[in-house]
Amino acid sequence: MPDGALAARLSAIDARIADAARAAGREPGEITRIVVTKFHPAQLVSDLQALGVTDVGENRQQEMTAKRASLREARAESAGLRWHFIGQAQTNKAAAIRRGADVVHSVDRLRLADALHRAADDDRVLDVLVQVNLTDDAGRGGSALTDAEELAEHVLGQDSLRLRGVMAVAPLDEDPAPAFARLRGVSERVRSLAPDASWISAGMTGDFVQAIDAGATHLRIGSAITGPRPERG
Repeated sequence: MPDGALAARLSAIDARIADAARAAGREPGEITRIVVTKFHPAQLVSDLQALGVTDVGENRQQEMTAKRASLREARAESAGLRWHFIGQAQTNKAAAIRRGADVVHSVDRLRLADALHRAADDDRVLDVLVQVNLTDDAGRGGSALTDAEELAEHVLGQDSLRLRGVMAVAPLDEDPAPAFARLRGVSERVRSLAPDASWISAGMTGDFVQAIDAGATHLRIGSAITGPRPERG
């Protein structure tokens, strides 16, 4: 049974999302809230499902795989739950990521797109987003702004992948609003290649208001809902 504090945090964030959407002239129903459960136990995912959560996010393949296995073993995973992989992906883990995720937000290079495509072992089409680097630091995750369309076009050529849109993390040393505006520009160019690729995955606890104002459709929110991460042994 979920505790009251978890329900209160979820309700408070959802109210803030709705307020931000309306302030931006948008409908709250246009926005998907993904609860990031990094480092929390599988039981938290069950508690979130009981509160009506349909989308959860994980940063690490091993953790995502273990949680899904635990929930299946306990017969506690809802058929309507969508798992979003939002962390940096290694090509040698593409098969495990593909088995565990319903959506991969972090396709940032051609080799990763190819690895995810080669890992297909059934008829399921995997939803993916092109991750964009909004900084000048090549060490940050994501495709360069100038390379995003080429990557999107490459993804469109892989029949086991479905391009859903773009994803980015706001820079640490910049107002998120202009950074998210750049992402929106990339989204528009990608949609000129694939009109259905309309998702913009952007915005976390500290900047989701600016992300919503820039057109974000998917928000990735963690501890503001889940509470402090457990101590890791």
